[in-house]
Amino acid sequence: MTDELYMQRCLELASLGMGNVSPNPLVGCVIVSEGKIIGEGYHEKIGEAHAEVNAVKAVFDRYGDEAAGLLAQATAYVSLEPCAHFGKTPPCADLLIRHQLKKVVIGNRDPFEAVDGKGIEKLRNAGIEVISGVLEEACSALNRRFFTRILKQRPYLILKWARTANGYFAPIGDEQRWISSPLSKRLVHKWRTEEDAVIVGKRTALVDNPQLNAREWPGRNPIRILVDRNLEIPVEHHLYDDVAKTIIFNELKTDIEGNIHFIQMEDMQYYLPQKIAFQLYLMDIQSVIIDGGANLLEQFINAGLWDEARVFTSSVSWTEGVLSPQINGVITEVQQIGNDQLNIYRNKQ
Repeated sequence: MTDELYMQRCLELASLGMGNVSPNPLVGCVIVSEGKIIGEGYHEKIGEAHAEVNAVKAVFDRYGDEAAGLLAQATAYVSLEPCAHFGKTPPCADLLIRHQLKKVVIGNRDPFEAVDGKGIEKLRNAGIEVISGVLEEACSALNRRFFTRILKQRPYLILKWARTANGYFAPIGDEQRWISSPLSKRLVHKWRTEEDAVIVGKRTALVDNPQLNAREWPGRNPIRILVDRNLEIPVEHHLYDDVAKTIIFNELKTDIEGNIHFIQMEDMQYYLPQKIAFQLYLMDIQSVIIDGGANLLEQFINAGLWDEARVFTSSVSWTEGVLSPQINGVITEVQQIGNDQLNIYRNKQ
């Protein structure tokens, strides 16, 4: 169980980088010598030091002249295969070889073409013992966004909506009525700090005038994405303010005006989810929350183009309204959030 315990700590560390490393993976590293953790680190920010670098630095910061000897007797636990290529930083496999670690225990092999087994091969060729696949399923789950982008050439797609106890999604007409609780709203703002972008359709933007920021949770705002085929949303609406970068998919123009990026698409009435997913992949956007309305959500559902759905069910019932989208997925988690029940679904496809 020792390997699993140290790998679990790697996962805890890795998760601290959530929202700050995309499109890189989340990685944690723990260095152990003679049954004692002597250093740990995680990938904190895109373009900056990787987990292994931070963990080795922690050993030198703590032990000074003794660090080299300790590392030569140590085992490094890493939630993802150490990189073997020069990117924004040098290869982490080379770092572990240079410090002559005895053993490296890995959670996941990295599917990125420039790594994909090459880091493991480098370590073994240098005489370092390598064990791979420890807590592999948990490591895969943590990096599901990264793996989706690499293996499927699209972002990780999260559907999100709230429904009443009797299945209504929104009022009929242009009335605004809040369904979920204030606590659920705060949780949604937390999610926004963890994902790259959040997307809404034209009608939601017109009726609700959403801000799509993370004002109720500490962290950075997501990129805001609006689907507005004929550019009908007034520029006075919140999505045109300067709080966050905003992408507007439309059929009329491609242009940049301040933080507003207009991206022209052809024939948006056909294969819209596929076109959006591919365009966001090209822009290195690794994860997206699809926040409504019903039509946009149903287009992604009908295309089978989603990975996870987060659905709040309120304790309130309405006498009429627009019916909630229907989803066919595997429930992986159920939580009580204030007066709401949150069901999290995974796509079976």
